[in-house]
Amino acid sequence: MTDPLLVVEDLDVTFPVPKRGAMPWTAPDQLQAVSGANLVINRGETLGLVGESGSGKSTLARAIVGTVPASRGKVLWKGEELTRLSALERRSFGRHVQMVFQDPLAALNPRMNLGQIVAEPLMTHKPDTDAATRRRKVGEMMERVGLLSNLQNRYPHELSGGQCQRIGIARALITEPELVICDEPVSALDVSVQAQVVNLLADLQREMGLSLLFIAHDLSVVRHVSSRIAVMYLGRLVEVGSAADVTGDPAHPYTRALIASVPVPDPKLEKARTRPILEGELPSPLNPPSGCVFRTRCPIARDSCAEARPVMEQAGADHLVACPWHDASDDTAPHAQSAARAAL
Repeated sequence: MTDPLLVVEDLDVTFPVPKRGAMPWTAPDQLQAVSGANLVINRGETLGLVGESGSGKSTLARAIVGTVPASRGKVLWKGEELTRLSALERRSFGRHVQMVFQDPLAALNPRMNLGQIVAEPLMTHKPDTDAATRRRKVGEMMERVGLLSNLQNRYPHELSGGQCQRIGIARALITEPELVICDEPVSALDVSVQAQVVNLLADLQREMGLSLLFIAHDLSVVRHVSSRIAVMYLGRLVEVGSAADVTGDPAHPYTRALIASVPVPDPKLEKARTRPILEGELPSPLNPPSGCVFRTRCPIARDSCAEARPVMEQAGADHLVACPWHDASDDTAPHAQSAARAAL
């Protein structure tokens, strides 16, 4: 039985882009970064959001927390529509939903020491907390994320990238939120440090009963930490399902291509794989293809794919895919795909 914590319904995010060389009064072009997104994050689960750079993952996350305005659609928190709240009313929402950002050093104020950085959300959302209690809570949270509490007087530039990301996680968790949005939290870190941070997030999620929205473009990382996975391409969700279904039996050709691009640890299989796995470049969101946005790179595209935008349909129990031809096979090195799925 599901327990929805956050629901996203038909969410669009559009940005005006001035035309090059046009007069100031000329109407700008519209860049649709997110189009018709529908997501459900249940209490206590981790939803992985995966896709190429430029697919709209971070924009969707920022629209959820309200730092980017939604052009259309709804964001519901426990049934309450957040998109209608004023800025002042939405401020209290930050106590329940926090973010961990991609660049750990850029996300921290260099003029504040670590104790001040971690304590800042407490001062904002729990201003009645006295200084001694605040310092104690900060020390406890730093130890919980694997840092010594006596580092509170240090500054971000004195720490490594992995340590800075742990501070970012401590800052996000200090208010005891119910949902944490992790916006590519390990992409700027070394591989060994990535594993430490991912394992830390998984441990904290179990200990604190958190819900996580984990954004990344590395399917192997997402598979490790997620209970469900949503795949995004050019601002549109193309597949949503359990981690086992999406990585073990992918229905959308884009998901299959992402899985096939995962390196295989067997040198013979890796050498035998057909390249390139996914041809062409991501189209411009200023001028997306008609119909299915993936059709210009899709190995199973039909003429009809240009006519209408595909809708989500069942590919299995709790497994949705936006492709009417998802049962058709493609020519993308089936044996290599199987090896890549095993590597996940």
